[in-house]
Amino acid sequence: MPYLKAVVLEGLRRHPPGHFVLPHSVTEDVSFEGYDIPKNATVNFIVSELNWNPKIWENPMEFKPERFLDINGDGDHGDEGEAFDITGSREIKMMPFGAGRRICPGYGLAMLHLEYFVANLVWNFDWKAVEGDEVDLSEKLEFTVVMKNPLQAHLSPRLK
Repeated sequence: MPYLKAVVLEGLRRHPPGHFVLPHSVTEDVSFEGYDIPKNATVNFIVSELNWNPKIWENPMEFKPERFLDINGDGDHGDEGEAFDITGSREIKMMPFGAGRRICPGYGLAMLHLEYFVANLVWNFDWKAVEGDEVDLSEKLEFTVVMKNPLQAHLSPRLK
């Protein structure tokens, strides 16, 4: 189910469950991309900015699961998204569950549940878009970041 995994990964990239990671304290004076950051400064990392960075992702605001089917750029779509490093241990391109030693310990279980949930929604229901309702991926800030205009759809159970 390579495409299913790609859809889940793209959903996490485009709309991460948390747009921020917990603040971190800098352990030593450091210069980063022209900025001097003093020891003991508090830094915040905005996950969504990484996920939407055009230097990392081509057309980052577009929902395009296919970007996870050929992650090596060699035309080989047989990886099933497995070669994509969601943990950030090789390269951080997105981090929906954090990264490194502070990664969410339940990310593996979360991925299994997300894939299972999406597969069952697709398998058990026929989906029809509401007429005149265009897909709008813009967001707004509430307690967390949510869809500004949630997708409207008619779902009907598939007859078995």
